[in-house]
Amino acid sequence: MIKTVACLLMVVATSLAQRRPPIQPYDNANVIPIISYVNDNNYDGSYKYSYETGNGISASEEGFLKNPGQKDLEAQTARGTYSYTAPDGQVITVNWYADETGFHAEGAHIPTPPPVPGVPQANYPRGK
Repeated sequence: MIKTVACLLMVVATSLAQRRPPIQPYDNANVIPIISYVNDNNYDGSYKYSYETGNGISASEEGFLKNPGQKDLEAQTARGTYSYTAPDGQVITVNWYADETGFHAEGAHIPTPPPVPGVPQANYPRGK
């Protein structure tokens, strides 16, 4: 009896494993072409890449090793830009750099904090 049940379960399991979903044809209408692509890597740690797509997305980046061979001063630095079109039609562009101080980005769409108000010097006693 156990052999019969085991064989029956194996037949059911193998028949279910053979079932595959129907193959969907590939739709070439949604393919976005790559208009340009550059990727250069150098032995000294410097590099440069850029690309642009058919739907207006683009990016570029370049980087290098700052102070190579100096143990405590060595740092990888990079800078670049990227842009794309937002759903509302606005072109978004970000320029950025990254180094030992961190990542820094600038763009018209990125909110910036208000400037810190200056402290009037008249309120502080002046040393003589």
